[in-house]
Amino acid sequence: MVTASRGDGMRRANLALVLRTVHREGPRSRAALTEATGLNRSTIADLVAELVGDGLVLERAPDPVGRVGRPSPTVAPDPRVVAIAVNPEVDALDIGALALDGTLVARDRVPQTRLLTPERTAELVGERVAAWRRGTLRGRRLVGVGVAVPGPVRGTDGLVRTAPHLEWTDAAIGDLIANTTGLPTRVGNDAALGALAEHLFGAARGAHDLVYLNGGASGIGGAVIVGGVLLGGAGGYAGEFGRNRPGILAPADRRSTDGVLEDEVSRARLLSVLGLDEADDAILDEALRTSSAPSVRDETERQRRILATALANAANVLNPAVVVLGGFLATVAALDMDALDAAVRAQTMPACAEDLRLRVAGLGENRLLVGAAEAVFEAELFPSP
Repeated sequence: MVTASRGDGMRRANLALVLRTVHREGPRSRAALTEATGLNRSTIADLVAELVGDGLVLERAPDPVGRVGRPSPTVAPDPRVVAIAVNPEVDALDIGALALDGTLVARDRVPQTRLLTPERTAELVGERVAAWRRGTLRGRRLVGVGVAVPGPVRGTDGLVRTAPHLEWTDAAIGDLIANTTGLPTRVGNDAALGALAEHLFGAARGAHDLVYLNGGASGIGGAVIVGGVLLGGAGGYAGEFGRNRPGILAPADRRSTDGVLEDEVSRARLLSVLGLDEADDAILDEALRTSSAPSVRDETERQRRILATALANAANVLNPAVVVLGGFLATVAALDMDALDAAVRAQTMPACAEDLRLRVAGLGENRLLVGAAEAVFEAELFPSP
């Protein structure tokens, strides 16, 4: 956690500003930090010295090539500072370790043949963290655990209100994992954390207004960022696009009587037509791209038509600059992005469609882990004064 030896809120804010800048924008010279933050050179030098002392950044000699005058040292995030990131799903537990400099230090996918309980999830995370501490993460500084859960999470305390596909209700997963790891734990909705990751580091970097839809084994989650701020809603549950009633233009496209969007646009339906029992994102993507079966083509086209209407509704209501699709939705879109784009625009008000861009998630299968780690860094290293 960023500390301030002088104890004032302004100094804490400035320390967080410098650390956040090199974390999110990459290594910067002191001169570049002065320009980026608006702080003077002596203040930057003082703050950097404190961050070095806290073990959060490193200073290294600059590259002298092409420079005129006295070069400014380069300030970089210390890669020894690490957050653990966790994503429990119906078919597997994904867990990773991400360094403050953005490096994915370790990643494991633990397949499951039965639904994970909160207790079993915490047990597995505790075991993996203990093993990494003895090996891969030996000598690293672990600052916390972030958990991306496929379901609504209460914003005030991280309680998982319901993760229907995991059959969790009012699960205090954060407390359970904190007990097994001894680390502070932050819990968030998976799509909200995916949106944060893509906004900061991925396909929506630089966009202030975006809609993100995440397609996983548990269905479709979503999140909205407006003016650079995640839209939480009264309880922190905003963005559940998958629970909306889908607009289905052709009755023959309906597969579920009175179903919601995630019943119609479904990873399970894709696996079924492919004849697969389970697959991670990479395997599913490869299978869909290489299959020549008419049934696979028909199913992906059906899902793309229904998805297009859902995205057009979101565009008409929220007028985002970017819509980002992650998970199996990215694969369905990428199979024919031009067709999806045309179908969305055909159902979107012209004014809302003018600057709209559809993109697949830039962080791929790591997007939720990146978002979960970012929640840890934000809470533990960049706290509000």
